Amino acid sequence: MDPAYFTPIPAAIGGALIGLAAVLLMALHGRIAGISGMVSGILAPLRGEGHSEFSWRLAFIAGMVLAPLIVSLVRGETVAISTPHPVWMMAVGGLLVGYGTRLGSGCTSGHGVCGVARLSKRSFVATGVFMVTAIATVFIIHQIAGV
Repeated sequence: MDPAYFTPIPAAIGGALIGLAAVLLMALHGRIAGISGMVSGILAPLRGEGHSEFSWRLAFIAGMVLAPLIVSLVRGETVAISTPHPVWMMAVGGLLVGYGTRLGSGCTSGHGVCGVARLSKRSFVATGVFMVTAIATVFIIHQIAGV
């Protein structure tokens, strides 16, 4: 591993901010910071949910998208984005992850960050399944398929 990619201080700060956002969302709105649930609530809001439900979800997702852009503008640095895989492969992976979040009733943020912190047995199982599946997928793609 290239030491240039090992950034423990920014990673710790980012982790702390994710934890803080999850705690504040639970404390202020009584909601779990599960990104898949937020996005589905924006794309297909449930009947009876007020405008405030849509608004906080949209604000949270917008903050996730805009914050890195604002930081790069303030710092005067461009953010380089690269991937070793073709876009179609990432799109297929994204669709599979979306299907999996519905199948597992949540995503890594909802189960892995919030559910595990609440000591939810279901979230421990879901997070374990996420990790095993991710490890198997990387192994298959890199070692067997050679991509």
